[in-house]
This record gives sequence, structure tokens and C-alpha cells, in this order.
Amino acid sequence: MDVSSNSTLSSLVSLANLNQAQAKTALSEKDLAQRSGESPDAARQAAEELESVFLNTLLESMFAGVATDGPFGGGHGESVYRSMMNEEYAKAITQNGGVGIADNIYREILTLQEVQKAPLEKQ
Repeated sequence: MDVSSNSTLSSLVSLANLNQAQAKTALSEKDLAQRSGESPDAARQAAEELESVFLNTLLESMFAGVATDGPFGGGHGESVYRSMMNEEYAKAITQNGGVGIADNIYREILTLQEVQKAPLEKQ
């Protein structure tokens, strides 16, 4: 299937690539912050941001098929504002308890930090 011939599919692919790039950037920035501080607060914040990025991607794909019509529907402006709306929805969902991904990621980050500290404590 030729992606370039279908503009909707092409824009979805470019949006997915953008979301992946944002997720990688957020993870690398948080990785640097954790290595410098390694505080539980930084780990919790990184876990919540990763859950927010995941939920944003989920919401983007969920609303991708929703038709926009009416006097103010469609166009480039709506796609920009819909993207911003989905990002804020994802942040709000995460701040109000999320779907449980952040809790699991937080526990894994703490476990990895403990494993990394264990050899240093033996010295």
C-alpha cells in the first residue's frame, strides 16, 4: 500500500513519527535527570510523563477517524488544536490517577535504581 497516495494515512504516519520523537526526547531528558539526582520524585515525574505520552498517542489514534464537519470543522487549524486538546486530556487523565501505567513504570524505575546502587554500596 502506497502511503504517499493517501493524505490521511500519510498524516497519521507523520503524527506517529512525531509522537515517537517526543517520547524519545522526554525519556532521554528524564534519564539524564534521574542519573544526576535519582530521587523518587524525579522517578515519579518521569513515569507520569511517559504515561501521558502513551495516553496522548492513544487519544490521537482514537480521534483520527472522527469526521469534522459544520461551519467550523476541518482544516489545519483544527488538527493543531485537536492535537493540543488531546495532549491536555492525556495530562489531565494522568494527573487524576491515570490508567495505572505510571505506577508500574515508577516501581520498575525504583527497582532499577536499587540494582544500580547495590554494587556501589558494596565497595
